Amino acid sequence: MTDPGVPAAAAPDAPPPHVSYLVFRLERRIRACLDEALARHGMTTTEYMALSELRLRDAPSSADLARIAFVTPQAMNLVIRNLEQRGLIRRDPHPRGGRALRTRLTPEGLSTLRRCDRSLDTIEAVMLAEIDDPDRTTLAETLTLCARALHPDTRALEPVLRSQEPPPPPWP
Repeated sequence: MTDPGVPAAAAPDAPPPHVSYLVFRLERRIRACLDEALARHGMTTTEYMALSELRLRDAPSSADLARIAFVTPQAMNLVIRNLEQRGLIRRDPHPRGGRALRTRLTPEGLSTLRRCDRSLDTIEAVMLAEIDDPDRTTLAETLTLCARALHPDTRALEPVLRSQEPPPPPWP
């Protein structure tokens, strides 16, 4: 029986894995670690993402938060309601009126977010332990460029998405 913690050796003639495959694997591992760490704080990853975004931006809409967290608006509404009931956020009427509510962190929400941030800092420290500072900077800049290139507002993928050919399999 093979040990799941030890990667199997690649076949000698196997092509190297796609970068997107490696990023996906890394994202899944980060997510598993983050889910476990945040659960100790009584938080989910989606709740953490929402609180983090509220710290960065002035009163984003629930729809904006849903897009950022990759969940449906309905799911984000449940997250927002839960965070509000727990006293981590507050929602106030928008100054221009209407049905829109402005969502903001409470002091308790900011305190909880800071505790969760320390857990993420620990995960990142372990993940990046063998990477020096210049390479960390390059990695962050490169990943930012990659994400920006595939942002839904960009048009670079339109020809691929519109082509009649079936797309290649995403993973080898």
